[in-house]
Amino acid sequence: MTTYRYSDQAGNHAAVLVAGGAGFLGAHLCRRLLEQGETVICLDNLETGSWDRIEPLLADPKFSMFEHDVVEPIRINHSLKEIYNLACPASPKHYQLDPPGTLLTCVYGARNLLELAREKSARILQASTSEVYGNPLEHPQHESYRGNVNIVGLRSCYDEGKRCAETLFADYSRRYGIDIKIARIFNTYGPGMSLDDGRLVSNLIVQALNDEPMTIYGDGSQTRSLCYVDDMIDGLISLMESAPTFSGPVNLGNPDEATIIDIAEQIQALTASAVPLVRHALPPDDPMQRCPVIILAQRHLNWQPRISLSDGLRHTIADFSVRVSCV
Repeated sequence: MTTYRYSDQAGNHAAVLVAGGAGFLGAHLCRRLLEQGETVICLDNLETGSWDRIEPLLADPKFSMFEHDVVEPIRINHSLKEIYNLACPASPKHYQLDPPGTLLTCVYGARNLLELAREKSARILQASTSEVYGNPLEHPQHESYRGNVNIVGLRSCYDEGKRCAETLFADYSRRYGIDIKIARIFNTYGPGMSLDDGRLVSNLIVQALNDEPMTIYGDGSQTRSLCYVDDMIDGLISLMESAPTFSGPVNLGNPDEATIIDIAEQIQALTASAVPLVRHALPPDDPMQRCPVIILAQRHLNWQPRISLSDGLRHTIADFSVRVSCV
């Protein structure tokens, strides 16, 4: 069922559509765009997105909510100038609940939003992922690297779905002249993450705050490059506003690596937690190293992360502390 909450006060200004706008990144993006004076339409089926994230935005007359699944054709009466496609579960815990559904969200969702962009003559951005590189044999990862993805693995519904979405974007651009942008997003964290999304930072923070053993998968020597959410939103908007001659794909992430153990120990220190670290078997196809080369982002977008891991974790822990205490 589709529901649409539309503000008559939004006027005739061309809007920005954020598909997946009730998700972690999507809600931050909607808020930033509103702060910049944009008229914003959030499209989300609320399967993994949260109404709580966008409810505060409903007081803004320039914000509208469209409850809809991108797998189905999309009809928007309002004129659009930009479309952000962030519509897909992003954590393995969520996207592995319904692998066929995840794959179809990536592929059919991309097609339906591209058709909408074609109809509205709107610029469109695909939120792709570092998962297109799989468990990389090349380190760090440059955009020219083709990846090492297990086509039939547990994670492939997401990895291959995002790879196929990139193909669709490139083909629509070549065939129909659509103005596209493709961002390959690396691990992002910050306030507003779901407490139970099963991802590294949220897991460790919730466990530390609840005085539970902190779970480490594998031996903890795997590396991650964590980008704070405010920096990521800066990167996405910079890409959307970049010159028509630059479409990507472009890596958006933090090139500073940290081991899983280092991240866990920082969270221990920031939460003043003395709980032990416990090790579990590494999940199948979990990447050992993940780190972006961001030369293209620096050159074409004048973008690089500004917020340190310690500062970002401090802000995230403060947010989680309030929400964990209310559970």
